[in-house]
Amino acid sequence: MLIIHDPRCADYGSSMRPEQPARVTRSAAHLRAAHPGWEWRVPAAAPDDTLLLGHTPAHLKRLVRPVDFDEDTPFFPDIGNHARRAVDAACEAAAAALAGQKAFSLMRPPGHHATANQAMGFCYLNQIALAALDAQRRGAARVAVWDFDAHHGNGTEAILHGRPDILFASVHQYPGYPGTGTASFDNCRNWPVAPHTPRDRHMADLAASWRTVLDFRPDLILVSAGFDAYARDPITQMTLEAEDFAALGRWLHVAGIPAAAILEGGYSDDLPQLIDAFLTAWAGPET
Repeated sequence: MLIIHDPRCADYGSSMRPEQPARVTRSAAHLRAAHPGWEWRVPAAAPDDTLLLGHTPAHLKRLVRPVDFDEDTPFFPDIGNHARRAVDAACEAAAAALAGQKAFSLMRPPGHHATANQAMGFCYLNQIALAALDAQRRGAARVAVWDFDAHHGNGTEAILHGRPDILFASVHQYPGYPGTGTASFDNCRNWPVAPHTPRDRHMADLAASWRTVLDFRPDLILVSAGFDAYARDPITQMTLEAEDFAALGRWLHVAGIPAAAILEGGYSDDLPQLIDAFLTAWAGPET
């Protein structure tokens, strides 16, 4: 397993917010100790030509203006470069997957709420959408984005909809932030899950979404791996357990399709163990 991570992604933010530095510092420390044989790589900062695959020039200029984007998405010094490094990590993970590696981007900020011209929901640039579009530049004809974060990836959907060679599939809590993802259309498939839905029903929806991904016959699967559907996550009302995230990893392993995953949400103190369960199952018995 390849882990793409830059410790500088913990250099902004506050422990007073759900999306805080400890999410990645504790997760990186845990994974290094638990899997000393895994490879680690530090990303660069994505250039404008990559960002412009999915974002407007006005949005790139907005990222450096010292004004908060919304209540959940404040301006931080150098946030544009933090977000650029997260984009590069996602693109490098996708490139590694196309070259035969299993790769996970352990970075912040997350990205799947960012639209072409708006930062929102802790997200400033949409790295999973940009990684999908960049992978097509690298030769991947068909790309599936599978989003199991508890929140709908509205930004990913907005950037990628209408592209027949890309599939977006999302399973998420509804009602819940950002209030989208109630219907499927074009190349976008959504499975809204009510708060407190029993695990078996939630997993059945995840299995249906996974079958849709496989039926698309992608050359590459990119995973928006959010761990906030966990039963003890502080900002959602869902019911999954660590073994359920392990099951999602096993599905990836069994499929054998080139795949990369990036960290989106997940705000429980158990996040390192949830990531580990997912990645260990995905890596398979060879590790």
